Amino acid sequence: MAKKLYVGNLSYNTTQEQLQTLFSQMGEVTDVAIITDRDTGRSKGFAFVEMATDEAAQEAIKRLNGSTLDSRTLTVNEARPREERSNSYGGGGRRNRY
Repeated sequence: MAKKLYVGNLSYNTTQEQLQTLFSQMGEVTDVAIITDRDTGRSKGFAFVEMATDEAAQEAIKRLNGSTLDSRTLTVNEARPREERSNSYGGGGRRNRY
């Protein structure tokens, strides 16, 4: 079963190809997604890499967490499920004071 990994502390210049090459040393990579800012298109400094097997994912975590890429120390761990975001804008709205 495929396992999604979070890869943090990336250089803004790191490419999908670099991550594909790096992680493929541990096993088959099924997807690489560098997260970018919606407005600027610039990398936010993290990515998600999906490995084909749990074993390859665990090997990637073991070997790459704390390793260096583009002069940055990587954080590699199992990705958490995405949290649902509500459509509300939260509290703190204006109050009428009479």
